[in-house]
Amino acid sequence: MQPPGRAYFASLVLILGGLALGAYAFSVQWRLGLGVAGYEHPMLWGIYITNFVFWVGIAHSGTLISAVLFLFRAKWRTSVARASEAMTVFAVMTAGLFPIIHIGRPWFFYWLIPYPNERQLWVNFQSPLVWDVFAITTYLTVSAMFLFLGLIPDVAAARDRCTDWRKPIYRALAIGWRGSTRQWIHYGALYGFFAALATPLVVSVDIVIA
Repeated sequence: MQPPGRAYFASLVLILGGLALGAYAFSVQWRLGLGVAGYEHPMLWGIYITNFVFWVGIAHSGTLISAVLFLFRAKWRTSVARASEAMTVFAVMTAGLFPIIHIGRPWFFYWLIPYPNERQLWVNFQSPLVWDVFAITTYLTVSAMFLFLGLIPDVAAARDRCTDWRKPIYRALAIGWRGSTRQWIHYGALYGFFAALATPLVVSVDIVIA
């Protein structure tokens, strides 16, 4: 590997500057309220819900590239499968941030989750935000398991080639993968199951969010 050059550090400074600017803007909203983001009666669904829908759409594209093309046995998907699965997971995680910001008091985000409490309060199931939580949680769980399952043979290959402190980590993540015929048969069946599960899940999440 080559050491980073000037272009790398220039890009890093630019990214950190954008991050600092975003943190400052969020601190202003934290102090002054959602009005600075254009939220006012009667328009109460502003930029954050728009970004939420955008990132869910990005996640859907990753699922369609990986899961749907696997079901149709498209051979060219192999080169982009892992990247698209990872893109799905990170896009869903990013999308999940925006409903939390949208509520105005993000430190109370757990109020959107039904849980037993001493005040016997319950969530409002007529609220779209509650269904957004259910949709994102389900989608993230299935997408993360789909990504992890696809990475098992790759992690096992890294385990066999690694000799430093990372080897025990790879060994744990490979969960005993040896590449036997029996393992490949079960792997193919389980991977196909998650691909078939993720495909209608895209449609259901779209329906809930819409």
